[in-house]
Amino acid sequence: MVLVGGRGTRLGKITKSTAKPAVTFGGKYRLVDFVLSNLSNSGISTIGLITQYEPYELLSYIEHGSTWDLDVTEGGISFLTPYTSMEGQNWQKGTAHAINQHFRYIEQFDPEYVLILAGDHVYKMDYNPLIKQHIKTNADITISTFDVSSEASRFGILEMDENQKIIGFEEKPIKPKSSKASMGIYVFNKKVLKALLDFSDDGKFDFGKDIIPLGLKKKLNVYGYEFKGYFKDVGTIKSLYETNMDLIDNPQYLKINEYATFPVFTKSVNLPPHHIVESTKIVKSMISDGCLICGDIIHSIISSGVVIKAGSVIKDTIIHQNVNVLENCYLEKVIVVKDTVIKANTTLKFKEVTVIDNDFFKEVGENNE
Repeated sequence: MVLVGGRGTRLGKITKSTAKPAVTFGGKYRLVDFVLSNLSNSGISTIGLITQYEPYELLSYIEHGSTWDLDVTEGGISFLTPYTSMEGQNWQKGTAHAINQHFRYIEQFDPEYVLILAGDHVYKMDYNPLIKQHIKTNADITISTFDVSSEASRFGILEMDENQKIIGFEEKPIKPKSSKASMGIYVFNKKVLKALLDFSDDGKFDFGKDIIPLGLKKKLNVYGYEFKGYFKDVGTIKSLYETNMDLIDNPQYLKINEYATFPVFTKSVNLPPHHIVESTKIVKSMISDGCLICGDIIHSIISSGVVIKAGSVIKDTIIHQNVNVLENCYLEKVIVVKDTVIKANTTLKFKEVTVIDNDFFKEVGENNE
């Protein structure tokens, strides 16, 4: 079960009309590519995607799942949306509440174990070792964890004993007691999950805030699984920017170019190769298909269909699809949202990463530095 309905309010203008899992990443990818590729590479092909906020772009991008080899006869991808019934409207109030609303979908396949994932994290992970540990330890719940070095108060923090059994859990604590954070990846025994979710109509709507503490209170066997790879929750503009830039500065972290063993699949945009004119300077950057580059690109990531006109300089910047940067512009440390037009002779230079869209110029006035 993959939760892809998040609004991503901390990403501001980036998610104004786009669900967070559909946000562009690394020029040619979407955030949802990572969880779908992980599932495909793990051999898991019965997938329920729970949507809510701005679903159209995400649904049209995923379609039947053939890009990730998930268009199978038995199972495949199912889109699970909010609905109305005799009991009223089923609007999702949290992660656990969303799973509970669609439990009939789970019952249809009658699995012994349910893997619950988010659709907006950047990582490469084979889920099979996680599931095998869950079975080996006779766990009721297993939570995948990673070592958090900063911003620990953004995560659920775990305390584990020497056998990796969880003995303490706090959701987004001000003063974390450990460096082990929940990845928001859970394996549940189906019967245990159903029993705990029966509480979700009583105001217990989230896994981190409500369901996991409830499981610990009821003395269930809750274990942690230590994930050693690269993992980023790109819930803020700063973290989204830094994770994109890791592709340039630290390509060994995510190893996104290693296609032979664990590829990250993405939907092709079917555009011609990018074109870079002779006088242009390109330094330590990534440029996607369909771009026409007549200006200088320095330490930046350029998505598909972007036009950079002559005399413009793009530095430490991320540009999303179909952006048009006209002549003699200077952009530094910005994220430019798709379909934005930067008029000629515009300078946008910031100390902290700033998101730019067409409305930005209406708000602050044109050609402001």
